[in-house]
Amino acid sequence: MLCPKCASEKSSVTDSRGDGGAIRRRRECQDCGFRFTTYERVELVLPGVIKKDGRREAFDRDKLRRGFRRACEKRPVSAEAIDSAVETVEKRMAELCVKEIDSRVLGEAVMDELRRLDKIAYVRFASVYREFSDVSQFVDALQSLGSPTNDPDTGDKVGNA
Repeated sequence: MLCPKCASEKSSVTDSRGDGGAIRRRRECQDCGFRFTTYERVELVLPGVIKKDGRREAFDRDKLRRGFRRACEKRPVSAEAIDSAVETVEKRMAELCVKEIDSRVLGEAVMDELRRLDKIAYVRFASVYREFSDVSQFVDALQSLGSPTNDPDTGDKVGNA
């Protein structure tokens, strides 16, 4: 591993921790003393993405993470929860065992995870992803999250979302 500061090949591992998805290693350069972190994770063979306009792109984990972060902006969703959702979507795409996927398949997987994470983030993402053009589409998205029902004991309206 090359030191990012001086490009020396001499580094030692000072700490190593694994969380199931990746191994995090703290390293120290033997020449300049610079400390840095590396990650080791299984590389999934991810399909290429076919965009709406027919263009083809490589699957981009960082772009996926940015989309989750933007949808969850100012919401009580932790960075760990977002990373977990990104990993789940990545695994789902890899499990398809295809060379290319339509961007709609990826978008639906993202919406499934956002629905699980945070309902507001889900509606935000859906409004952009599905290009809502009027209020009725918002109402439909909200209703898909679950409509209020009557409590059989009290008769009061209760939400199930």
